[in-house]
Amino acid sequence: MTEQARQAAVLMDGTATARAIRAEIAQGVTELVGAGRPAPHLAAVLIGADPASETYVSMKQKACRWVGMDSSVHRLGTDCSQAQAEDLVARLNADEAISGILVQHPLPKHLHEPAVLDKVCAEKDIDGISRMSLGGLINGEPAFSSCTPAGIVELLDRYGVQIEGKTAVVVGRSIILGKPVAMMLLNRNATVTICHSRTSDLAGFTRQADILVAAVGKAELITGAMLKSGAAVIDAGYNRVEGRSGDVGDVEFESAKRVAGFITPVPGGVGPMTIAMLLRNTLRAAQGRIG
Repeated sequence: MTEQARQAAVLMDGTATARAIRAEIAQGVTELVGAGRPAPHLAAVLIGADPASETYVSMKQKACRWVGMDSSVHRLGTDCSQAQAEDLVARLNADEAISGILVQHPLPKHLHEPAVLDKVCAEKDIDGISRMSLGGLINGEPAFSSCTPAGIVELLDRYGVQIEGKTAVVVGRSIILGKPVAMMLLNRNATVTICHSRTSDLAGFTRQADILVAAVGKAELITGAMLKSGAAVIDAGYNRVEGRSGDVGDVEFESAKRVAGFITPVPGGVGPMTIAMLLRNTLRAAQGRIG
């Protein structure tokens, strides 16, 4: 491939794509309310006083307002007990006015986070990260999809990137991103390899990828030399690097864009899609749909 052709990578604009999805969701909310049903209501559970969590919840409330949804925040102190956390989720499950429940994570370390997440009933688990929802993904049963992985697959679809029959490599194995996105790609008939921080000869795997998802949390780990020409490169990493302003992805963007066929920026790629999928799941929950 010539140098000129390699510079033609398509920038996968998550901000613009998420904006279009929000418009679709807003129309769905309007139709739901027009049919005499209440607006979808997203309830966020916020435990402790983590500044990043406060910011994320505020962003999600703002996003709800954009599309005409209601939202509420239910707070517990850092020193709350396991029982108090689980009881709060149980009360939200029982509240018919609430469509979806988001437990903002990470939780304080003294709490058993999986047990709290598992208290969210399947019909309201719009974040898709309880063990029941993840099990549904593996078993092919109805379940809400984890939002960041769902946003990645949606972005591939919206940009016309073929998944079926392609070789996909996911770098990262977290329960909220790496593992579920690998399963989603597998469910779409890609051949999937999961790599991680201890993989030997990482470049040997990534150079085979038609679709590469970087989600390991190491700044600029993936360079252009590690990519297959024309690959779709999804950078789900957000890293702070001393001496540099803003977030840095797991992919070294400048070298990668000269090799990739499609590539996401950081910021403005995967991040906006995550919130868009959260809103879509909340609308579907209000409609009585799972997944």
